[in-house]
Amino acid sequence: MSETDVARARSATERLRTFLVGKAKDPLAPDIFHKVSLIAFLAWIGLGADGLSSSSYGPDEAFRALGQHTYLAVALALATAFTVFIISYAYSRIIEHFPSGGGGYVVATKLLGAEFGVISGSALLVDYVLTISVSVAAAADASFSFLPAGWVAWKVPIELATIGLFMVMNLRGVKESVTAMTPIFLVFVATHALLIVGTIVVSSQAGGRLVHEVEAGFRGGLATLGWGGMAALFLRAYTRGAGTYTGIEAVSNGLQIMRQPRVETARRTMVYMSVSLAVTAGGILLCYLLVHAIPVEGKTLNAVLVERFGGDFTWAGFPLGRWFVIITLASETALLAVAAQTGFIDGPRVMANMAADSWLPHRFSHLSDRLTMQNGVTLISGAAILTLIYTWGETGTLVLMYSINVFLTFSLSQLGMARFWLNNRLKYPDWSRHIIIHIIGLVLCFSILVVSIIEKFTEGAWVTVVFTTALIGFCLYIRHHYRKTQRGLHRFDELMLELPETGDSVPRTALDTDAPTAACFVKEYNGLGIQSVLAVPLLFGTQFENFVFIGAGVIDSSRFKGVEEIENLREHTERELKKYVGLLNRRGYAAEYCYALGTDPIDELEQLAHQVSKRFPRVVFFASKLIFQEEHFWHKVLHNQAAFTLERRLQFAGLQTVVLAVAGDDASAHKA
Repeated sequence: MSETDVARARSATERLRTFLVGKAKDPLAPDIFHKVSLIAFLAWIGLGADGLSSSSYGPDEAFRALGQHTYLAVALALATAFTVFIISYAYSRIIEHFPSGGGGYVVATKLLGAEFGVISGSALLVDYVLTISVSVAAAADASFSFLPAGWVAWKVPIELATIGLFMVMNLRGVKESVTAMTPIFLVFVATHALLIVGTIVVSSQAGGRLVHEVEAGFRGGLATLGWGGMAALFLRAYTRGAGTYTGIEAVSNGLQIMRQPRVETARRTMVYMSVSLAVTAGGILLCYLLVHAIPVEGKTLNAVLVERFGGDFTWAGFPLGRWFVIITLASETALLAVAAQTGFIDGPRVMANMAADSWLPHRFSHLSDRLTMQNGVTLISGAAILTLIYTWGETGTLVLMYSINVFLTFSLSQLGMARFWLNNRLKYPDWSRHIIIHIIGLVLCFSILVVSIIEKFTEGAWVTVVFTTALIGFCLYIRHHYRKTQRGLHRFDELMLELPETGDSVPRTALDTDAPTAACFVKEYNGLGIQSVLAVPLLFGTQFENFVFIGAGVIDSSRFKGVEEIENLREHTERELKKYVGLLNRRGYAAEYCYALGTDPIDELEQLAHQVSKRFPRVVFFASKLIFQEEHFWHKVLHNQAAFTLERRLQFAGLQTVVLAVAGDDASAHKA
């Protein structure tokens, strides 16, 4: 294939990519943080949809667990609303103490230790995969409740296609995907508010009869089950509905996408979400009781409720009630699909935080040129698709798998905050007032966790336990590998960093642009970089008269938090490059540096290389690459292949490039 054909192929691929995921965004634009951040209302839609949509399956599971003892639904509705408010308020306090976001992973890591952090982070990742799977599967259940029964064969293929669509939307950007979902969210809120209020108003005429039925049912249950039996039944129904609370943590995890002031925006978002969820979930449970809802094969209880409320209503011969049923269930379907958005927003962010701490491959903290966490979005989409295929879209099984990890993370977060206030009781005189909410939250969450594991383990929860444990083991191995590699490179730091970094540089005239020039791609000023740079005169003698150091400051998820962080990155990148210039000046070489900031270091370095080659026609580029004595395929995943990628691109452009190998582990380091 000729060079022209290659260029045409790349151009066609880029046009297709732009069509699917949109145009690239400039991370250095002055207004970029305003463009990609969300106000409280949009954050409520993007992150609160997960919590609010759980009212479509959480109350359903809880009410079914009551069996014939539906009189307990009143207490269950109150307990549900109480739990929502307790957990929401506890997470509002977490937001205040961790204004940079991170949710359960960051809380557990900082307050309980790294070991608890990786447990919480792994649980969250599995949880967000299941958030997508459960939401999409429940959406399909809601839609097929009013679609013809013969269409059920298309249920799973439609679910898989939906996940693919959301993946593309999130590769375009978070704000773009949330804005497109706003009408769906508003229709859901309006129809369900009308459903709950209308059912209560219509049933209020029979209020006395309902009270009598509840009292009679309670006395009958007490006579047949006793206090212990009724408590056990209530606890079983309460934990069965634990899926209702699963989206509450999403706000604290997604703090980075909030509009400034972030803490205030996040707290307002949490209020919107907690009130809407408590009213909707508690109201639906109460409405089940008011209309005497009974499970019907192939339909959700919400579908039964909506049909009993307005299915037969006509106005001037027009079946207005039937259309209300269709619109309500369609909005429920759509919002459940929208709820999957939480997994796409927060899952990659948890991955990025864990990658920054070396629990996951470092590439998961990188941003695409659309300023999305492309690697995380793609991986979590693939995992959700596999989960749906494994369960064949069975919502009941997915919900069983879902709530375990949620309450593991909830429990660790509340334990961490309780420990924080206990350890700082002397610093904060009012510590007892703050700790009480976290103790209550810990008791609630840990109780639900224990009961859920015991009751649901053989029904499918064991799968979640196995996968979460396997993920924790995987993370431990990755951390071990990175630390082993770091120990292998530490010897370079010990040897090379003893070289003087300060002092008077040797005065040199301006670089001779016609002289042979060595252009070195470097990053941090450390032993590895110094060894690679000094290897050039060692191998080539006095061949090169000039040195140009080329660097790229990578704007990843940890840096993309505000203008100040970008400026700090700029200063850090320039400071490290100046050290290399001083090092070569002291050895009698003329040297200078150039750098760029961006999300893709390879693209930035390639552009800088072309600029350098125009100024220095006799330039040779040098890059370094870690090698391992026993190299396996996962080394390519855990370590970037920037050197080889740059070499390939520059060689095709006619620019000579040399890759210097550096030992990356203990065994090979000793032989290097």
